[in-house]
Amino acid sequence: MNFCEEIKWRELWHTASEGFEEHAEKNKITGYIGFDPTASSLHVGSFLQIMLLVRLQRAGHVPIAIVGGGTGLIGDPSGRTTERQLLTKEMTDANLQGIRKQLERFLDFSAVSNAAKIVNNADWLVSVGLVDFMRDVGKHFTVNYMLAKDSVDRRIGSDDGISFTEFSYMMLQAYDYLELFRRYNCTLQMGGSDQWGNITAGMDLIRKVTGKHAHALVVPLITNAAGAKFGKSEGGPIWLDAERTSPYRLYQFWLNTSDADVMKYLKYFTLLTRGEISVLENRVLEAPEARDAQRKLAEECTRMVHGETALAAALQASKALFGEDVTALPAGDIAEIFAEVPSKTIAHDRLATGLSVLDLMTETGIATSKSEARRLVENGGFYLNNVRVTDVRLQIGSAQAIEGKFIVLRKGAKGYVLVKVD
Repeated sequence: MNFCEEIKWRELWHTASEGFEEHAEKNKITGYIGFDPTASSLHVGSFLQIMLLVRLQRAGHVPIAIVGGGTGLIGDPSGRTTERQLLTKEMTDANLQGIRKQLERFLDFSAVSNAAKIVNNADWLVSVGLVDFMRDVGKHFTVNYMLAKDSVDRRIGSDDGISFTEFSYMMLQAYDYLELFRRYNCTLQMGGSDQWGNITAGMDLIRKVTGKHAHALVVPLITNAAGAKFGKSEGGPIWLDAERTSPYRLYQFWLNTSDADVMKYLKYFTLLTRGEISVLENRVLEAPEARDAQRKLAEECTRMVHGETALAAALQASKALFGEDVTALPAGDIAEIFAEVPSKTIAHDRLATGLSVLDLMTETGIATSKSEARRLVENGGFYLNNVRVTDVRLQIGSAQAIEGKFIVLRKGAKGYVLVKVD
């Protein structure tokens, strides 16, 4: 696989340094991307960067993921309008552990010829002395040069301005590139297009200190067809940690991709070939209502992030709204699947002593009266946990509550009510 050709046909090539394509074609290169530990998990906004490293390794090159134990204590001003909240060293260290585990799912650290590496820039940043840093690194940066960078210029024009702490971030990231160049012969830094200024600053530092050349490749910042920033939903960020965002919700995030965005996302986020994506593109044109491309996107991305077992569970959970068995689903999935349907809280004590099905139906509003409730049951139109109820004398107890927390009621095909057990 030719890395540059792969990036281009997937429409990921935004800007590259002069001579990079020839450099990558003639050499086995080492390239890196940095991940700031601002949380204990990466989110889908970082998924594109992860896949860049995956593609670099699949093309035979060596990927390095930097987890910013040093720069994370400062905070990157790129794309920000306000100062970041500073993290303590303890918070940063805890976040590093979570991010490291996630990256290990995607990269091969045991490959014979091009094993991936994870490094922590705290290894060289935390121990460097201020005077030494200013003499050896700071002297290569003019204030004029730093003020001209977009990430700094935007903040200076704001009411809050920019602190010296975040103003210095560019030098720290540039120093990272220099250290990786020295330690691992790393000649490529990649990132989003908003990182161009920081990355080229590192290239310039390498040239000034060593007299040698390094390279940059940046990819487009992702927005959806409506212009909204990628990676957010109405419920907040979509995380790659199953404890923060369940595999079911991650699957639904991808499944809800619009027809206008789905082909782009298939190229960006999956390992599907050009031919496979072309087939799906034809399906979107011929039968968009089938949503085959969205299903494939959701399956591929959920599988890569959480594995085959979690994907199977997410697929099973996705069928719940269409009448399939819900009793085997975790309570957390039940809460997410039925978050938008009407709900009613029932005290646990009432279930413990038994509650007639007709009383439950009227109290939750799924039927307006006991006579209507009776007719629904007798006519086969009422379901408890998606199982048809046929006995009007049925007593509902704690055993019917999923993990003791939820009972799913349904009238007809889609008239759901979620019973929350208090």
